[in-house]
Amino acid sequence: MEAVVLAGGLGTRLRSVVKDIPKCMAPIAGEPFLSYVLEWLGRYHISRVILSVGYLKDDVISWVSSRSFPFEVDYAVEEEPLGTGGAIKYALSKCRERKVVVVNGDTFFPLDLDAMPFDAPLTVALKPMKDFDRYGAVEVSQDGSITAFREKAPVSEGLINGGVYATNGLDLSPFPDKFSFEKDVLEPFCASGKVRGWITDRYFLDIGIPDDYALAQNQLPQYRAVKAFSAKILDADADTLLLDRDGTINVRIVGDYVRNPRQLEFLPGILEEMPLWAQKFRHIIVVTNQRGVGKGIMTDADLAEVHKYLLVCVQAAGGRIDAILTCTSVSDDDPRRKPNPGMYHEARMLFPDIKKAVMAGDSHYDRDFALNAGIPFILL
Repeated sequence: MEAVVLAGGLGTRLRSVVKDIPKCMAPIAGEPFLSYVLEWLGRYHISRVILSVGYLKDDVISWVSSRSFPFEVDYAVEEEPLGTGGAIKYALSKCRERKVVVVNGDTFFPLDLDAMPFDAPLTVALKPMKDFDRYGAVEVSQDGSITAFREKAPVSEGLINGGVYATNGLDLSPFPDKFSFEKDVLEPFCASGKVRGWITDRYFLDIGIPDDYALAQNQLPQYRAVKAFSAKILDADADTLLLDRDGTINVRIVGDYVRNPRQLEFLPGILEEMPLWAQKFRHIIVVTNQRGVGKGIMTDADLAEVHKYLLVCVQAAGGRIDAILTCTSVSDDDPRRKPNPGMYHEARMLFPDIKKAVMAGDSHYDRDFALNAGIPFILL
């Protein structure tokens, strides 16, 4: 499989925060956005990546030349803007394989390319989303064919084009050198039933506007950290995984507590990893201090609603949590409050078949909990 990355964007809407560089080179925590895209592609069996470049192409080529990747890199250089369709057509003409994944260079939608179907000339990866007006909604029939690409409008819940395309022998030779992929290919092909949709609820981020670019500064490094964290978890010699909650599964609210399901925000990429953990471990148990209940800031019922929502989301993503143990005490002397090992002993009582456990979390409380329980620790 080969990949085409559309890396020639001007970044017009980002000019207020990022100037004089291609959009794909916009710095994220000190690294170009493109580095996160290429790192994702490097996890799969991709032999070659074609970078479609144009605007300030030397910046892209110079950076790529200074790095090493697990695939060959080539370029499709636009001497003049060709439109999205022209850029894809030209890049595909340089590909050697029938199967090519085409990726927008200003969005990060790291779906599982091993699972993406290549059984049609053109398949569009679709992302479920709520409360959006920045993207046009996509409609899909029961057989998986895309039936409509709607204009941008406020939508409470729907599917959007995630900017990742699986192509298998897609022939764009009848089209001119300059054209729009969206208007001249997607919409007419859709009308004739030639475009498939593939729905996947992976992490998604588009850096096209300043607000989302600012969001990327925290979220993309977090996503990378979660991937490294998960790799260590999957390498652990254990049959049981103990997990912290705040800062490990969901975003920690500094100076406050997650008091209701609306405030529960999962760490970027964490839900993608949980199905892998479910396959590896016999038991997955959350052990969490929730002092907000003991302080009277929230109730046991509030906490139960948060955990009910958490379990629904994890299960919907294909993961599993077998038990959630909480300590709501305000006393550091409570034997169940981390770093004291009471919840570990409770877990062993609940699941007597535990042989080897590992603790994974983000704080020194989790580390010391593991130390006091006599089990290994993995730090996020």
